Amino acid sequence: MNDKVILTPGQKALRINLDNTIYGSFVEIGAGQEVARIFFKAGSASGTIAKTMSAYDRDFSDAIYGKEEHGRYVCKNRLEKMLDHEYSLLEERLDRKRYNNTRFFTYADTVTTVNYDKTSKGHGWIGLRFQRNSSEEPSDFIFHVDLHDQDAKLQQETIGVIGTNLIHSCFSDLNPKEILKSIYDNLSKDQFEINMVDVNGPAFDNIDNRLLSLTLVKERMTNAVIFTPDGKNQQPSDILYKKHILTIRGSFRPVTKVNIDMLEKGLSEYKNNKKVNENNIKILFEITLSNLTAEGDVDDQDFLDRADILCSLGYTVMISNYKKYYKLIEYLSQFSNNRMGLILGVDNFVSMFEEKYYRNLNGGIMEAFGIIFTRDVKFYLYPFRPSKNDKLLNSLNIPIHPRVKDIYNYLLSNGKIKDLEFNKDILGIFSKDVLKKIKNCNDSSWEEAVPMGVAKLIKERSLFEYSCDI
Repeated sequence: MNDKVILTPGQKALRINLDNTIYGSFVEIGAGQEVARIFFKAGSASGTIAKTMSAYDRDFSDAIYGKEEHGRYVCKNRLEKMLDHEYSLLEERLDRKRYNNTRFFTYADTVTTVNYDKTSKGHGWIGLRFQRNSSEEPSDFIFHVDLHDQDAKLQQETIGVIGTNLIHSCFSDLNPKEILKSIYDNLSKDQFEINMVDVNGPAFDNIDNRLLSLTLVKERMTNAVIFTPDGKNQQPSDILYKKHILTIRGSFRPVTKVNIDMLEKGLSEYKNNKKVNENNIKILFEITLSNLTAEGDVDDQDFLDRADILCSLGYTVMISNYKKYYKLIEYLSQFSNNRMGLILGVDNFVSMFEEKYYRNLNGGIMEAFGIIFTRDVKFYLYPFRPSKNDKLLNSLNIPIHPRVKDIYNYLLSNGKIKDLEFNKDILGIFSKDVLKKIKNCNDSSWEEAVPMGVAKLIKERSLFEYSCDI
């Protein structure tokens, strides 16, 4: 039984207002002054609010915060400029001798709500810069939301609740995972999703933002998150917009020479396609949540081990809830109409044609493949040999059930499937076998099965429970 009592937005705002150690400013652009309004209506706001502002006019906004090179005002860079400028004014204009026990904060958001014709979706960047105590350097909690309410007024009200929840939870000394969960207080996950989060500062020392990304997917706050080789979380649209997206899915536990050979061979074929601009390709190593939970609950350290290796090799990583490929294709296609490619082994491709996986759809397997047929996507197949004595499987002898073979033939005859070249010397490498050897100190042959530098990294950082030299 959950005994947690969730306060209303008004109650949360009043608690903050009655705390005479909290004082700061609210700057909101694009969705009204909805957060400030809640704090004003709660009462005793004079003890909390030093300033509220909405610089709606672009010329006014540019005069205060500077111009954005790309011309976009709903972006992380704009939000950070707002936080920088407004927080510095607090420190500049308020005498610390008078406010010696006061924790300063600046709340900021830059939002666009759904338009009248419903042709553009609502989304925004929201952030809080705050102190846990008056002598500490400030910390930031920043995130991006996609708004799903179908009415602009409802989206404005949602932003008001989100911002109030954020301020209250950050001043309640919660850990960042709990802060993320509390942002949904008095709201449903149907109303908005959080698809990027970034925290920094002394309040969040030793917090890995990639784990917060994982939390977003685990808690169904979003269906997919992305982080780059530097380990920084990114808003998916910033990474994927109008790109030629090439995705390789796997467990990567650990990444092996086979995975890299699949990528290299697939990338080579992808670049040769006339519809692909090789200067506009984005490669994604995708791990589904089901791959992370294959042995029970998600192990945070196991996830970080995989991420550390992939990032060290210079790859962008995506974590998703999309166990079925058609859902992944549907998700990626919202960012780009350009041709995309999926690199996968024959064994995984066969599973796409299992009718049992589509029983939840009214149209069954035909509904799923209807999505695939209408997208500009190509499948790059890496051959598969179950064991040394088995024949090599490729697009010519793939074991598809006769009942759905016509669907497969449609993809094949329309050039949607391409067999890849392969390195026969490494075809027998499987991640699960490599993982067993990593944990077996009497067998070091696994070192030859992983890309250059990976074995050293695993041993130096004791990844995947490696303990042979300890």
